[in-house]
Amino acid sequence: MARIAVIASGGGSNFQSLIDNVERGFISKSKIVLAVSDKPDAHALERAREHKIEALYLNPNDYPSREDYDRKIAQEMKARKVDLVLLAGYMRIITPALLNEFPNAVMNIHPALLPSFPGLHAQKQAVKYGVKVSGCTVHYVDLQVDHGPIIIQAAVPVEEADTEETLAARILKQEHRIYPQAVKWHVEGKLTVKDRKVTVSKSHTAGFSPQYDISNSMRTAASKAAVSSCSKSKPRGKALQAR
Repeated sequence: MARIAVIASGGGSNFQSLIDNVERGFISKSKIVLAVSDKPDAHALERAREHKIEALYLNPNDYPSREDYDRKIAQEMKARKVDLVLLAGYMRIITPALLNEFPNAVMNIHPALLPSFPGLHAQKQAVKYGVKVSGCTVHYVDLQVDHGPIIIQAAVPVEEADTEETLAARILKQEHRIYPQAVKWHVEGKLTVKDRKVTVSKSHTAGFSPQYDISNSMRTAASKAAVSSCSKSKPRGKALQAR
């Protein structure tokens, strides 16, 4: 059975999604054994307690460096025989002190289609830049911010009237879909990492295009655009006759 730890700084809605998917058996043969936060009042810790998951607050100010802090986290996880570490709204940069203890076993979800818009306020960046499509990415964590090998992505349309908040809400729905899927693939041993490329066994992508997914709203937007385009164009037969 895979033993999972989650690190979060805030409300932890992705954490709740992971809890729900473990409890209902979608993420099978797994148990979330620890939730860690750098914030004493993080709602993620309360979510953990509600589901009888050990909740641990570690104050970064108690450690002389980021590396020492991460070393402590790693020690706590090793003591509980953790196999997989999931970041869920964690606002600190992970150091080698933690990463080296869990090679290709630390995952993160980011609310943009990486490598576009890494870092904070990705949804705001997308709206400001004027992109027509955004989304979210689950990736393995490496030493650079929002940079590691990509496991799965989901796309959503960016609408004309979108604000950072409305786009974030639309993306969050997809985060709750693809993060559990990525974890499921990992714990079932279906993911292979070579250089920067992650591949998944084709027999285990049911319901998803291999490693990317297009949301229903994205399909609807594409269909409307196609219909609009066709209605504005001349009938194909007449166009051919005019040649």
